[in-house]
Amino acid sequence: MSTMKIKKGDTVKVIAGKDKDKEGKVISVDRKNGRVLVEGVNMLTKHTKPSASNQEGGIIHQEGPIDASNVMYVHKGKATRVGFKMDGDKKVRYAKSTGEVID
Repeated sequence: MSTMKIKKGDTVKVIAGKDKDKEGKVISVDRKNGRVLVEGVNMLTKHTKPSASNQEGGIIHQEGPIDASNVMYVHKGKATRVGFKMDGDKKVRYAKSTGEVID
């Protein structure tokens, strides 16, 4: 994927899959595989052995990655598409629904 329209720290809404209509903050972005990790979405159950960092071990619930095409950026409470435009000599992201610059 050449350009990711979603960045770490963005608030996104899931538009497809088992967690449809959930909203959360992006924890990390995998540009190579086009996947994102969103808080509270696609929760996985992981069984871990006791280790130095985790003395107890046991069952851990953590987020799993989902495809970036299944999330939409949330701008002012509504999901919107994201575009790029030149602002002077700088390339910026903007919300297509309102035309406002995001960052």
